[in-house]
Order: sequence, then C-alpha cells, then structure tokens
Amino acid sequence: MSHPTSFQGMTVKGFTPPLSLSHFKLIAFDMDSTLINIECVDEIADAAGRKAEVAAITEAAMRGEITDYKDSLRRRVALLKGVTVAHMEEVLHNRLQLNPGAETLVKACQAAGMKVLLVSGGFTFFTDHVRDRLNINWTRSNVLEVVNGELTGCMVDQDWGDICDGEEKRKMLLQTCAQMGIEPSQAIAMGDGANDLPMMGAAGLSVAYHAKPQVRAQAMVAINEGGLDRLLEVLNG
Repeated sequence: MSHPTSFQGMTVKGFTPPLSLSHFKLIAFDMDSTLINIECVDEIADAAGRKAEVAAITEAAMRGEITDYKDSLRRRVALLKGVTVAHMEEVLHNRLQLNPGAETLVKACQAAGMKVLLVSGGFTFFTDHVRDRLNINWTRSNVLEVVNGELTGCMVDQDWGDICDGEEKRKMLLQTCAQMGIEPSQAIAMGDGANDLPMMGAAGLSVAYHAKPQVRAQAMVAINEGGLDRLLEVLNG
C-alpha cells in the first residue's frame, strides 16, 4: 500500500492518483454534513427547544462513541415529538443547503455515465428533496411518523427494515451494485461519520468529507478543506 499523499487540505492513501473516473459506475453519498450542510435531526430539534440535547447524541454517534446507531436515532426522534411539519418545511427551505461542490461532483459523475445513490440515517422528508434537486437514482433513508401535522416521536418501518444505519447503508450499496451488475470495487462511497464506515469499507474508493477523525483515518481520500468536487482532483476521465 502506498504512503499517504498530501494535497493542500486533502490526504490520499492506498493508491497513486489519478484513478480513472470511467472505472467507477456508482457513487454513494451520505446526506447530512456530506451532501448537505446540516444535521437535519438537530435542526428539527431546534423547534422543540432540544437542539443541544439532540446534537450531543448526534455528535457522539458520528464519532463512533455510541455503538448502537438505531437506539441513538430512536432516542433523538423521540425528543422531536410535537414538532410540526411547518417547522420541518422551514428547515428544508431556509437552513438546508447543498455543500460546496456537491452539484459539480454529482454532474461530473453523471456525465461519466455513473449512477448516484443517496443513503442516509436521516429522513425521507429531506432526502426526497435532495434526490429531486440532483437527479439522484436511488435513495434509502428513514420515515418520520406524522399525525395531524405533527411528529409523533416515532419512525415508520419500511419494507426493507426499520432504520437505515451503517449496516443498512452497506447492504444498500452492495444491493445496488448487484442490481447494476457491477462489482463493489466499481463503487465510490463518501461520508463523514462512523455510520458511513461500513459502506466505505465495501466500496472500491472510500472518501471522507470534513469527517470525524475515525473516518478520516480509514478513508482512502480525506477531503479536509474545500468542497466535495475536490475528489475530481484525484480522478480523471
């Protein structure tokens, strides 16, 4: 394995750049703090006056200090009980932004013939918006239960399971590769938190974006400064 190579604000290890973009057929993204600028669950909690409490659990989970992601998410969602859909709309339209370089990177991958997968421990309310904005092919995320315009503090089970955690992200990546008839080595996986490590470990190229130390340490590419499109610096057509 090659020694780490440092670019300005970016570290590369395990290969000598550039890699050929045409080798890859799929790119999988985490959403919160990777494709977008916020942790949606923390911003929803702001409406309930519980942002600090929820954000502390989120931070511990992303650092890998909480090993049961599903339990941590259930605890956070329970604290959202009573938040209105109107507030979630406010988060969506006034707080959620694509991270720098997101659109450039996704369009470059699509122009190279790649498909795009969004896998998130967050919620369909937000992933559907990001999917439509970036023309993403597939998504997997969690459904918040809403009754009479308010969150109940629970999530809704889906046909594939209950919660999209790190293992579910990995399964969805592998399932999508199989559906496309490609090898996992032809996939790129990009994330920032501990629950992204399983899918990053399964992919041919793992990319950490402004990530937690544990994730940076294990990724083949760690983008610590600049936008998502910096990945294109280590890829060519």
